[in-house]
Amino acid sequence: MISFENPAAFFTLLLIPALFFLRALKIFTPITIPLTISDWNGPKFNWNDPVRKTISNIYHLTALLGFICAVTAWASPIVHKQTKVYSSRGTDILFVLDISPSMAAQDTPGVTRLEIAKSAMESIIKTNSGECVGIVEMAKEAALVVPPTMKKEAFFEKLKTIVPGELGDGTAIGTGISCAVFHLESSAAPKKCIVLLTDGENNSGAIHPYTAARLAKEKNISLYVLGLGTKGSVPIKYVDPKTGRERSGFLDSSYNTQTLSKIATEAGGKFFETANLPALSQAIDVIIKNESVVQSYQIHNTDKKYYIQFLMATTILMILTIFIRVGILREVL
Repeated sequence: MISFENPAAFFTLLLIPALFFLRALKIFTPITIPLTISDWNGPKFNWNDPVRKTISNIYHLTALLGFICAVTAWASPIVHKQTKVYSSRGTDILFVLDISPSMAAQDTPGVTRLEIAKSAMESIIKTNSGECVGIVEMAKEAALVVPPTMKKEAFFEKLKTIVPGELGDGTAIGTGISCAVFHLESSAAPKKCIVLLTDGENNSGAIHPYTAARLAKEKNISLYVLGLGTKGSVPIKYVDPKTGRERSGFLDSSYNTQTLSKIATEAGGKFFETANLPALSQAIDVIIKNESVVQSYQIHNTDKKYYIQFLMATTILMILTIFIRVGILREVL
């Protein structure tokens, strides 16, 4: 929100149309002496230099902008910003993100499953602003890469850098869920939630997914499973992080929805088959609705004045105006 400490200063801008009006009435015009250069009874000389005319227009424009900036600085603009400072804790959300190579498959041309998963995560975070969020990467192994935090900048920075294949080829769903449970069980948050985003079935790791799901239920942690992708032959293309070589081809996509659904059921959670954007949006809406927590907060107001910036702009424009008139047009001030 923008306001001004001295808004009456803008009445000074009325001098601009007043000046044009007075000049039109020949009341306020510079003193000139007409000088006709022509042969006796011959045609008069007309100066027609488009370059000089353009430069002259630029000169008038910079002078006008400089005056407007000076008036704005006199009005003392202030930008008011309001931020929420939470005094109570919200939901802790840990995303278990599948980053196996198959997440580079493109069910929609030009968009990978991993990119769709990232968009879903961003949508959940941007809708709720008072929760702590974190990321567990999952492939052949699982690792916590962003501990639950309210600093969303760190979350989004890490999310941008995640690529398929960082933790090998495989899908250790049980290990990923267990890792998330381990980092949430001691949390004092009123609600704790795990969101698993995967396109495959468990084929790696020492912990069975059902065991991990039941553990989440015992710890009173909600579990949502989002099955990404479609079945059939799907194009795939990605750069192997270990070798730097580009890999491409077709993936025979056939993940078991019944297994993923049972994982959610074992935890008392919900499974969503998100093969398209409407289904993904519906899943996000359900998660947001179920995991919302009423939090107390205070509004913190910050004000920033910008008159110095406008004074600097005025100075630059005035120097440029004088340079054009004296240095280029060769006119006397």
